Order: sequence, then C-alpha cells, then structure tokens
Amino acid sequence: MRVAAIDCGTNSVRLLIADLGDDTLSDVERRMEIVRLGQGVDRTGRLAPEALERTFARMSEYQELIERHGAVATRVVATSATRDAANRQEFVTGVRKIFGVEPEAVTGAEEAELSFTGATRGLSRLSPETEVPRGPLAPYLVVDIGGGSTEFVVGSVHAEGSLSVDIGCVRLTERHLRDAGDPPSAPALEAVVADIEAALDRVEAEVPVHRAKTLVGLAGSVTTVSGIAQDLPHYDPARIHHSVISAEQVHEVTRRLLAMTHGERAQVPVMHPGRVDVIGAGALILDRIVRRFAFSQVVVSEHDILDGMAWSLAR
Repeated sequence: MRVAAIDCGTNSVRLLIADLGDDTLSDVERRMEIVRLGQGVDRTGRLAPEALERTFARMSEYQELIERHGAVATRVVATSATRDAANRQEFVTGVRKIFGVEPEAVTGAEEAELSFTGATRGLSRLSPETEVPRGPLAPYLVVDIGGGSTEFVVGSVHAEGSLSVDIGCVRLTERHLRDAGDPPSAPALEAVVADIEAALDRVEAEVPVHRAKTLVGLAGSVTTVSGIAQDLPHYDPARIHHSVISAEQVHEVTRRLLAMTHGERAQVPVMHPGRVDVIGAGALILDRIVRRFAFSQVVVSEHDILDGMAWSLAR
C-alpha cells in the first residue's frame, strides 16, 4: 500500500511517500523544506500572507510527487502554528485546494502519539551491539522539538503519558533572541532557559518522565546536533538515523552554537540554511532536557510524526 503523509509544522513542511508492508515501511520520497509558516505567530496570533504563500508553493510541488508516485491515500497534519492562528481557515482552504483533503490541526496529545509510533516502531528490531550501542531500552521518552512546541511522550509499545508545551526553536528565537546580539547576550539566553525550565516543570508534573530508560530525540534541531557531534562533512540521514550522542556531546555542541555568530553557524556543514537562526534555541531545549532528566545519551531518530501518520493510513 503506497501512502503519502504531509506534516506542516511551524518551521518546515515535510513529505513522506512510503510503501507499507505487514510490519515494514519503505521510503519512496522523503522531503523537507523550511517555509517558516509560524513567522510572527507568537507575536501577532496570525499566519503571515508571505508565510502562507511559501507553504502553499511547496505543498503544490509535493502534490505533483504524490500524483507521480501513485499514492492511494494522503493525510495532512498541521501542528503548532495553525493551532495558534486566528486566520487558520485561510490555511485550511489552501490545503484542501491542493491535496483534496482536510488538514488536521491535531492536538498536542495526538501529535505526541503519532511521533511516538513513528520514532519507536523500529527500535525493538535493532541490535544493541551494532546500530545503537548500550540500548535502546523501553520505556522510552520521545521528545519532538518543533518550531512552535515540543512534545513529550513516555511509553513502551504505545504512548502512556504525553504533553505538548509551547517551547520551540522558532517561538523562543522570536521571543528572546531576535534582537539579542550576535552571538546572543547572556541575559537573552537566561530568558530562554527560564521559559524552557518553566515548561519542564509542567512536563515533570504531568508526564512520568522518570520511568523512561531511553531518551529518543526527533526533528531538525536534534538531527542537526547529531550531525555536528559526529563532525559529518554534510547532512547524511543514514549516519544520523539511530545515532547515539552522549550528554557531554549535547552540552558541548550547544555551547559552541550559542557562542557562534550567524555567519559562523551558516558555515557548519550539516546546517540547513533555514535552520541557521533558530538552531541555538533548539539545541538549548535539548540540552536542558538532558540536564533536567539526567539522561546520559540521546538516541536520534529521523523517523517521527511522518512515519506515524503513514502507519495510521494502513489502519
């Protein structure tokens, strides 16, 4: 069964076209474009016209691929930015026109469940001695660091507790780092940390994070940190997927990124151009999670909500 999943987040719009077997998912196309749909949403409460235009242009390209590859079912999920926007109907109308299906502005809990399924479905089949040293062991804490929000979900086979909190790399950058100097000033970074820690207070109170034995990190901030930690000469999904980075590597990469200028970050080989201005906040979210919940390492996954959406279409 060939299916298509489109995830429209605050920072990027992504496509997965995949063939589903009994217990296998094989990529046909996997694409990601930075469109910054959430541009200014934290400040204005509305989706900007130019952000909608960028997003619809990329979605039209994705629909051409879906038709070319003959996917028989399509699901479109829209996350944090559209949940927050007063003019979300403009987005809904545009998506319906392009794909012929209604975009789903899923709740944080639904987003977390999809991310958990996508990230963990293949972990049990890994060899601990090869692909993922020293693990992975369930229960997992899956953390999906997005542009506008971050999802936390704990579980073994299915999600057993989850929470979405409004800390994301775009949201925190726009809130505290946009005019904070280059590199950002210490007071601005302290303000970011304060927001993150307040959100983690909620997570600790509402999600059984301390039951988790393995931290699984998803999305572009985490995969970029992994690429930097591995000193990759270019972004290589095969090297990044199911890589393991230590807590010390997370701390060191975060420190380096926050000390760099915008121009220096742009020269990092694995850095996507659309992530240069927000990677500092994204790395800092991961850094504080690792510190707060005392994980010694992070298992990095390229599979996430897109894969969870694809599996949902099989049902």
